[in-house]
Amino acid sequence: MKHRSSLLLALGGGALVLLFTGTASLLLADDRGGANGPAQAALDTITAEELLKHTTVLASDEYEGRGPGSKGEELSVQYITEQFKKLGLQPGNPDGTYIQEVPLAGIRSFPTAHFTVAGKEPITVQFPGDYVATSARLLPEVKVEESDIVFVGYGVVAPEYGWDDYKDVDVRGKTILMLINDPPVPDPHDPAKLDETMFKGAAMTYYGRWTYKYEIAAQKGAAAAVIVHETGPAAYPYSVVEMSWARENFEIDAPDKNMGMVPVRSWITLATAQKLVAASGLDFETLKKQAVSRDFKPVMLPGAQANFDIKQRVRPFKSRNVVAKIDGSDPKLKDEWIIYSAHWDHLGKHPELQGDQIFNGALDNASGVAALLALAKAHAHLPQPTKRSALFLATTAEESGLLGAKFYAEHPLHPLTKTLADINIDVVNPWGKTHDVEDISWGNSTLDDLLIAEAAREGREAKPNSQPEKGGFYRADHFEFSKLGVPSLYLGGGREVIGKPANFGQEKRDDFVAHHYHQPSDEVDPTWDLSGAAEDTQLLFRIGCEVANGDRFPEWKPGTEFKAKRDAMMSGK
Repeated sequence: MKHRSSLLLALGGGALVLLFTGTASLLLADDRGGANGPAQAALDTITAEELLKHTTVLASDEYEGRGPGSKGEELSVQYITEQFKKLGLQPGNPDGTYIQEVPLAGIRSFPTAHFTVAGKEPITVQFPGDYVATSARLLPEVKVEESDIVFVGYGVVAPEYGWDDYKDVDVRGKTILMLINDPPVPDPHDPAKLDETMFKGAAMTYYGRWTYKYEIAAQKGAAAAVIVHETGPAAYPYSVVEMSWARENFEIDAPDKNMGMVPVRSWITLATAQKLVAASGLDFETLKKQAVSRDFKPVMLPGAQANFDIKQRVRPFKSRNVVAKIDGSDPKLKDEWIIYSAHWDHLGKHPELQGDQIFNGALDNASGVAALLALAKAHAHLPQPTKRSALFLATTAEESGLLGAKFYAEHPLHPLTKTLADINIDVVNPWGKTHDVEDISWGNSTLDDLLIAEAAREGREAKPNSQPEKGGFYRADHFEFSKLGVPSLYLGGGREVIGKPANFGQEKRDDFVAHHYHQPSDEVDPTWDLSGAAEDTQLLFRIGCEVANGDRFPEWKPGTEFKAKRDAMMSGK
């Protein structure tokens, strides 16, 4: 699961392109078409109408929510492939196809669970209203019985911050209960503020992600890892957890059946956590306060034990990333790449629901695929391809943990050492043109500098992520490239909507997250104004060209957690 409260676009790019919009002249270094020549014509192919056309198709009921391994996948892959072919793009896989197979396993979990506290009535919990539980292990049944429960604060081990929530306490075979997000450590000089030297202050780090918490649980040998959901620090309501986890989930189909992963992954509601802790004779709020200290030590819940019995239907199948390319025009640079990516999948169809059963995923992320196709069209209309090659990647299973992007990054069709940047698009801005554009990855790479310059040329202002505590940088496909060292730049649609009240953009984003994100109501809306989405996509195109024609690779900035990986990769170590 992931969250995009600021309606994320992403980018990363590069070539020798100078753009001036308004009077709109686009000059490429090798373009002889003049100020209003063929290069401008390429930019002008990116329109609101083009974005709406593709979004409407992909988000239609016919596509049944685009679930991996379903009719929706067949239709999505076919449509995207056909569009690439119509534009004259070549197959992106060196085997001569437009497909990269991704081995997945669909997992439908049917859990029962209860908690016991010595001398008291068992605490019964209802799935999925009180909790969700599943296993990444590809087994027909996973059981955890009479497992002692240990509260481990935020479940973080971060040596660079001198932080260890486990303090060498042996949690093997135990159920660990942990809080979502990073520890909000108070500033020692002003307790009303957060300590900016710890976990980036208000900004979420990877330690705050649910994926990290399950990973560290597996490393520690826990039998079950239970995350307490709270809407504020999670950045989405419990309904998102419920809808995302109480359905068929997906994992990469590994030969070892994922036996190295924690047996049980669970979320519980805040009310359920408070009830469990109180039954153990402790106070939940007191434990939370203790957990924001570096001195925190794990706390056994006296007499408390967890019991999970998860029966599972496991369905192995081959899913697909769709890949197309435009070869670069420079013989010396054409084996170097920029990547534009967007995930085609969403949450599929749920016959068990009353009323609307289809999670159409119009904004998330039919709109991003529409932008990907628009970018491909613009590149196809350039008078001459960019010096380096451009790869257009539509990924599968993003909604289940960025799996398609993860598989590509770990099994790249073109070497990551020769990949300059990933430009990811995930949810476009549907509410009109904006004065600003947010950089969700502000401060990470030199791609920031390109964004600032290109936005300024069209009279816009690039700004830092206004809600870094929501961890948007870690919740979309570009992160899988970043983890392996490839620079990425991730845009959020602007908030200062032209002609609207100052709070209009924020209110629209908050409403989407609260009522439509990962819900059947994420459908094409006739009130949308995609002119802003088109403008943002044009910005991505320009930055992509800037990188693809440029004289140097984008770089991570000093102190960024991904820099060491890139440095080692590029040095051949």
